[in-house]
Amino acid sequence: MNKLADLVDKPKDIQEKPLEIAALLLTWYDQNKRDLPWRRTNDPYTVWLSEIMLQQTRVDTVIDYYRRFLERFPDICSLADADEEDVLTLWKGLGYYRRARNLHQAAITVRDRYAGNFPRTFPEIRALPGIGDYTAGAIASIAYNLPYPAVDGNVLRVATRLLGLEDDISQQKIQKQIAEIIEEMIPKERAGDFTQALMELGAMCCTPNTPGCRDCPWRTVCTAHRTHRETVLPVKKKAKKATCFNYWTALVCNDGDILMEYRCNTQLLGNMWGLPLVQKESGSSAEELFRRDWELDLRFIKYLGSVRHVFTHQVWQMDVILFSLKPDSEVKSGLAWISREKLKDLPIPKAFQKVLQLMI
Repeated sequence: MNKLADLVDKPKDIQEKPLEIAALLLTWYDQNKRDLPWRRTNDPYTVWLSEIMLQQTRVDTVIDYYRRFLERFPDICSLADADEEDVLTLWKGLGYYRRARNLHQAAITVRDRYAGNFPRTFPEIRALPGIGDYTAGAIASIAYNLPYPAVDGNVLRVATRLLGLEDDISQQKIQKQIAEIIEEMIPKERAGDFTQALMELGAMCCTPNTPGCRDCPWRTVCTAHRTHRETVLPVKKKAKKATCFNYWTALVCNDGDILMEYRCNTQLLGNMWGLPLVQKESGSSAEELFRRDWELDLRFIKYLGSVRHVFTHQVWQMDVILFSLKPDSEVKSGLAWISREKLKDLPIPKAFQKVLQLMI
């Protein structure tokens, strides 16, 4: 079925000449693409690594992490053989740590199931931990030049404006429809370049709030530009408001050591190091709550300030208190004294890094 032909209210050049429209984009891409390190190779491991790192993360942030990661883990087997804690430590500061865990688990799968050779078919790639339709399409097209679409937020925005679609792009059926339309436009001889060109257009020209239509290779065929709806499209329902949690956070010090918690894997930020938290309760002091929930007998030293950290669906508001442990008090299992020198070698998420900075 020709999905483009179904768009009867769209310009005929989009319906009838999808490959010519793609050629306009590729010409622009050849002349304007950024020189990014992961674009200098089509090795599936490095393509995969870059795509995982770039999820919800700025390009300029990713570049240094990408280079350091490849220096430490130059191939899939070296990553698979590593301890998860080493992987998380190298990922420290990049955020969304589930990506790193899935990356490690997928590397183990590739090592054990495929003898360290990254799979070459879309279904096999899609089945790896942490890889969805978008990432599988990106790897298949960029690494192997297979004609699979890679539709992320940038591509949804570009396609919606090009085609003038007014449906809610948060709906899966609309995303599926757009993926099918994009697939019809993929030039088979340059599938990988087309995938990257769409991403580049969304990042450099067809931006969310102030699209640079004057420099866009599709400005003459873009429905949104033709109808002056560039800033109206795409349509997306408002996301649910994030839940806010208010915590007391304990910085407990002893001769330069800090009391840290190794968080269990069922928690948010699991298998990483953090600080003892208690959720605030009306009528209860921080000392009472830490005694009840952590069996810690603490002596107040001073209030250090407040730290706010925003996750995808949660906001943590952490009021931080510097404590000491009262004499003869014991530390429960799951807590450990960590020297300041060792902190840099541990996987500590940014939420707790912000708290530790209050000591400086």
